[in-house]
Amino acid sequence: MPPIPITIVTGFLGSGKTTLILNLIPQLSKDYKLALLKNEFGDLAIDSQLASSSAISGVQELLNGCICCNLVGQLGDALHTLRQDVKPDRIIIETSGSAFPATLAMEVNRLGRETSYYALDGVIVVIDVENWRGYDDTSYTAKLQAKYTDLIVFNKWEHVSERRYEDCLDRVGDLELQVANVRSEEGRVDVAVLLGLDSAMAKTLDLEHVLGPSGDHHHDHSVDHQSEVEVLSISLSAPKGGERGVDLEALAEFLFSAPKDEVYRIKAIISASRPPAASDGSRTEPSSEATGKTARYILNWAFGRWTFTPLTSTSDASDHQSSLRMTIICARYEAEKWKKRIMTDRLLKLEDAAEDDVLHIERLS
Repeated sequence: MPPIPITIVTGFLGSGKTTLILNLIPQLSKDYKLALLKNEFGDLAIDSQLASSSAISGVQELLNGCICCNLVGQLGDALHTLRQDVKPDRIIIETSGSAFPATLAMEVNRLGRETSYYALDGVIVVIDVENWRGYDDTSYTAKLQAKYTDLIVFNKWEHVSERRYEDCLDRVGDLELQVANVRSEEGRVDVAVLLGLDSAMAKTLDLEHVLGPSGDHHHDHSVDHQSEVEVLSISLSAPKGGERGVDLEALAEFLFSAPKDEVYRIKAIISASRPPAASDGSRTEPSSEATGKTARYILNWAFGRWTFTPLTSTSDASDHQSSLRMTIICARYEAEKWKKRIMTDRLLKLEDAAEDDVLHIERLS
């Protein structure tokens, strides 16, 4: 079984984390099993609105402390309970009180290494633009902690002046780090930005939404993609549907080269003639159902880290005529540059690349 992806959502009390999660739920398939691990200070139970949501398959609470500090030792037990009782497709950890989630992220990574049950997908920090006054600590230690922040969501910016919002950007800049950031729309951010592609999504979601259309499909440009990002849809295939895998060396070089303040997420379904390597060097064996010269994998690149998950025949709803179908989610004003780079420098290609291989890149937003 592939590891369960874990998304950490953190930020100070009242920043809008719960609202962000509530707005995420309607964007998921009804069959997608989402579990929540939440901590609050005091003895308050989880928000009744969230607990009653039919899309939350299971909830675990850690009360009376900060999960990033004195409750971190209980994390493994809580995740184990969710994994055994709920069997979720994804776990969201929502934690209050800490803007720097390094300890929590490192603990999730440790549990993942020791058990192979979990994989950190992303760390999201929610900032209340209306009330936030910047980091109290901009020391070297704070900068090290902030390196574990993958995405900053600026929330409640609609209620302030543009100057106030620019001031928040300046305060983030005080840490002198390249961190991806987006503005929410009344607490909503597109699922494609917040979550990576996993095997359950490949099975239950419409891949036209997740990966974009393949090269010969019509696309409705009226689709309302998140205005804070730009999206590229890419397909790569051999002529006449020949079976050749993606050039894994070229793909790895491309993934290494993508700066995380320009490219937020890369999601793809690829064919490969041999097991591809994740960012940590580990290789993923193909599904036991794979037959032929190539096997199919899900690529999930998030903020400089990436993993591959083998696709089974029951979870693969993608276009088999393409050796690669990919979506790249870029920061604003970056899509055209990356489109040109991919086309000009042949950053994506097939094994034994030929002149008549078909590479199609379309900007969706």
